[in-house]
Amino acid sequence: MRDFFTGFVQLFQEYNIPAAFWVNIQITLWSALFSMVVGVILVMMRISPISSLRGLSAAYTEFFKNMPLTIIMVFMVLGFFGQLKLKFSDDFTVNFFWLAVVGLSAYTAAFVSESLRSGINTVPLGQAEASRALGLTFMQSASSVILPQALRGSVAPLGNTLIALLKNSTVAAAASVTTETSSLMSEMLEFHPSRILQIFLVFAVGYLILIIPIGLVTTYLSNRLAVRR
Repeated sequence: MRDFFTGFVQLFQEYNIPAAFWVNIQITLWSALFSMVVGVILVMMRISPISSLRGLSAAYTEFFKNMPLTIIMVFMVLGFFGQLKLKFSDDFTVNFFWLAVVGLSAYTAAFVSESLRSGINTVPLGQAEASRALGLTFMQSASSVILPQALRGSVAPLGNTLIALLKNSTVAAAASVTTETSSLMSEMLEFHPSRILQIFLVFAVGYLILIIPIGLVTTYLSNRLAVRR
C-alpha cells in the first residue's frame, strides 16, 4: 500500500496534472458559451414561423447529433486547418485549442438546441397565443415570454449536456491539443505502464471532482426553478 501511494506522489511530481485539467476546463467553458449562443439561435429558428428556417435548424441538429465527435475534431485539423488553410493563431498550441473549441461548440450546440426545445414543450400554448394577441412580434414573444419559461424547464437536460461536454473535451486530443488530460494520460501510460492503476485513478478522481458539483447544482436549480402547477 505504501508503494501504491508513493506512485501517486511521484506522478504528481513528474507531471503537471492540474494544468492538464485546467486546459479541459477552459475548453469546456468556452465551448459551453459558444454552444449556448448557437443553440439559442437554432431553437429560435426551430420554432420560427418561417419554414425554411425550421428546416435549416432541423438539418443542422440532426447532422451534428448523428456525427461522431472524433470525426468533427479530425475535420477541424485536416479540413478546416490543413486543406482550407484557416487558422486562429500562428501559435500552433493556441490554434489547435480554438479548433477544438469550435468543433466542440458546433457539436454541442445541437444538443443545447434539443434541450431548450424540450423546455419549450413545457410552456403552455396559451402563453404564446396570449403574447401574440397582445401585439408582440415573434421575436418579442420568444425572447420575453417563451424562452425564459423554457429555460426553467430545461435546466436538467442542459446540466446533462454540460457534463457530457466536459467529458467530450477529452476528444480534443484528436484536434492535436497535446496539453489536455487524455494526451497526458497516454504519455503517462507510455512511460509508466507499471502504474496503470494509479494513473487511471488520478484522472477518474479528477473528473469526479469536476462532474459531481455540476450534477448537484443542476439538481438544485432544477428543483428550485421548477414550474409549480
